[in-house]
Amino acid sequence: MSKVMIIGAGGVGNVVAKKCAQNDSVFTEVLLASRTVSKCDKIVAEIHEHFPQSRTKFTTAAVDADNVPELAAMIREFGPELVINVALPYQDLTIMDACLETGVHYLDTANYEPRDVAKFEYSWQWAYRERFEQAGLMALLGCGFDPGATNVFTAYHAKHHFSEIHYLDIVDCNNGNHGKAFATNFNPEINIREITANGRYWENGEWVETAPLEISQDIYYPKVATRKSYVLYHEELESLVQNFPTIKRARFWMTFGEAYIKHLSVLEGIGMTSIEPINFRGMQIAPIEFLKAVLPAPESLAEGYTGQTCIGVQAKGLGKDGQPNVHFIYNVKDHAECYREVQAQGVSYTTGVPAMIGAMLMLQGTWMKPGVYNVEEFDPDPFIAAMNEWGLPVDELAGIELVKD
Repeated sequence: MSKVMIIGAGGVGNVVAKKCAQNDSVFTEVLLASRTVSKCDKIVAEIHEHFPQSRTKFTTAAVDADNVPELAAMIREFGPELVINVALPYQDLTIMDACLETGVHYLDTANYEPRDVAKFEYSWQWAYRERFEQAGLMALLGCGFDPGATNVFTAYHAKHHFSEIHYLDIVDCNNGNHGKAFATNFNPEINIREITANGRYWENGEWVETAPLEISQDIYYPKVATRKSYVLYHEELESLVQNFPTIKRARFWMTFGEAYIKHLSVLEGIGMTSIEPINFRGMQIAPIEFLKAVLPAPESLAEGYTGQTCIGVQAKGLGKDGQPNVHFIYNVKDHAECYREVQAQGVSYTTGVPAMIGAMLMLQGTWMKPGVYNVEEFDPDPFIAAMNEWGLPVDELAGIELVKD
């Protein structure tokens, strides 16, 4: 039915490619491209080994995602309908430029951030709206889990359970164990920049800034555990408070173990998390880039990973009957189960599956209109149905307040 190009062959790219192979009635031909083609070749070899009945045709290539002419030339040669960007957030704009130049739809899982500033926001990508509209192309932003499925959960709340959402809490728990002293579950550079930045949440029409990990509380994650959780800033908050203007407060919470925080505090204290380049033996290198090189690659954590993830959205406000209501929508995923299916850990799985689903809905025309959009701007029902079908079952809890004021 459709040809797609996947850019990025890390943990998430591995999952996206393998879920496309499972969904071979939609994804008939895939080009998997990365700076390191050997990583693409390894994924395709595993697809042939684990999914021998898949009819999806795979090819691989090396590409520099910072180079628009190189990207555009490869897109023209392959001729996809859609580019799925699971490369680094630094590369979002160059890939969007290449899609505009070649007339191809676009999807990513994380919003743009510049290399030299630890700041991420949608303004850079929202600025592309008119150009995508005029070109008759669609760009779908942030179609992973958080952002992505969490945006869908919010839209589902609004459609089915609330006349007005007043308080929104997004919660993300990884109750897993990879057996390493210190490691990150996705790109170390992006992960550490996110956690060491100041926290931020939306309240009464403005952003409230906090010190890193300043606000915390114990939260019960259904079917998993009660874990200490911390307020971070996360990009979906930016679009959700615009698209659901009745929201009075919106927060994002994530769990971290004591050992993780201790390691991170030491690394930050000695300057290893800095993004400012230093002179090292005549070369300019940011300490965080060196740290990334010595930490385990996220995809290497998959084998032997135990435990579960639990990610969900709690909404409070007025129900469809005008009465006070609280509702929680969530997914629980087991790391070992993810490894058995697609040789990935749960964090990669929960990001990669929604990317495949978003691409499928675009290609089928279910979610398709020219412009630049966040996922909550579309009907959530087909996305929820696809999550239940493709490995991310959705559960709901009514009337129970898990996150306290």
